Amino acid sequence: MKKTNFILLAGAVLLFTALSSCKKCHDCHYDKDGQEIELGEYCDEDEIHDLESNGYTADSITYEVHCHAH
Repeated sequence: MKKTNFILLAGAVLLFTALSSCKKCHDCHYDKDGQEIELGEYCDEDEIHDLESNGYTADSITYEVHCHAH
């Protein structure tokens, strides 16, 4: 009985650790003249926040960026 409980507890800890360490990446883009311009995938939360807050500048124009989790 104790061995079974220990195995279940160890499995639960391992599963929790694996799931909590996953990075949630986002695909980001901006709209230019009705077209979606892909910026790629970003996983760093600070970088995603900066992109969405400050936008993306191309050709002296700053565009609003949208990022979607997957």
